[in-house]
Amino acid sequence: MSAEIINAKALSTSIREELKTRIQALPRQPGLAVILVGDDPASDIYVSRKIKACAQVGIISHEHRLPADTTEIEVLDLITRLNQDSNIDGILLQLPLPAHLDANICLNAIDPSKDVDGLHHENVGKLVARQEGLIPCTPLGCLMLIKSIQEDIAGLNAVVVGASLLFGKPMAQLLLKENCTVIQTHRHTKDLASFCRMADILCVAVGKDSLIKGDYIKEGAIVIDVGINRREDGTIVGDVDFEGASQKARAITPVPGGVGPMTISCLLQNTVDIAEKKLA
Repeated sequence: MSAEIINAKALSTSIREELKTRIQALPRQPGLAVILVGDDPASDIYVSRKIKACAQVGIISHEHRLPADTTEIEVLDLITRLNQDSNIDGILLQLPLPAHLDANICLNAIDPSKDVDGLHHENVGKLVARQEGLIPCTPLGCLMLIKSIQEDIAGLNAVVVGASLLFGKPMAQLLLKENCTVIQTHRHTKDLASFCRMADILCVAVGKDSLIKGDYIKEGAIVIDVGINRREDGTIVGDVDFEGASQKARAITPVPGGVGPMTISCLLQNTVDIAEKKLA
C-alpha cells in the first residue's frame, strides 16, 4: 500500500480561517507577547513565523527581543509586567534559552492562564488529571492530524517515541485521554522496533535522522513524524524513514511541511481561547 500524505497545511488553513471569525466577534483583538532571548537562528525564524501568523488572523503580537546576556531577574521582571498587562492574553517564551537561564523557573513565572505553550506546571498537572487547561501546541496539533484521519481512536494502540516535556509526555497524555492504550519509549528502551510494530498510531519526536525504519511500521498505522533533521547536503528529513514507512502506513506526515503549520495554528488557537474566556 502507499500511505496517504496527511495534509497539515489544509487543516491549518481551516483553523486559521475559523479563528479570524472568532476574533471579529471579540470586543478587542487578542494580544500575544513573544519573548526571544539571544540570537539563535532557528528561534529567530520560528518567532518571525509566529508573528506573521498572528498578523494574518488578527492577533496583535508584542515582540520582546532581549540580548543573550540578559539576566534571569530581567527576564522574570518582564514576565511579571506582561502577567499584569490586561491587553496581553498570551505569553510565549521561545525555547531554548541561553544556558545561564533556567527554563523551568522562567516558564513557571508565566501566569498559567496566559501560558499559551501549556508548559507551566499547573497546566501540565491539569492535562494529567484530565482537567481543562492549556495544552502544548505541537501535541495538540498532532492529535488533530491523527483525528483528521480517524476521528474515533479509542482502543487503538498508540506508541510515542520520545519522552520530552515539550512533546512526548503531553502527547502520551492526550492519547490516554482519547482512551488509547499508550506505550511511551525513550532512550533506554530496549528493542524499540518491537514496540513500534504494535502501534496503530505512531508518534515520533527524538531528533535522529531516520531512526524509525520502514519495517518498524505496522500495516495500516497512522504515523506522525515530529522530528526535523538537517543532513550535510542541506536536506531536511524527519525521524522516520519516509519512503519505507509510506509502503506500510495508512497515513503519514511529511517532513518538512507536516506538523509545523499545526503547531503555529494551535498557538493562535490557544491565544484566542484565552481571550474569549477573559472577554466573555
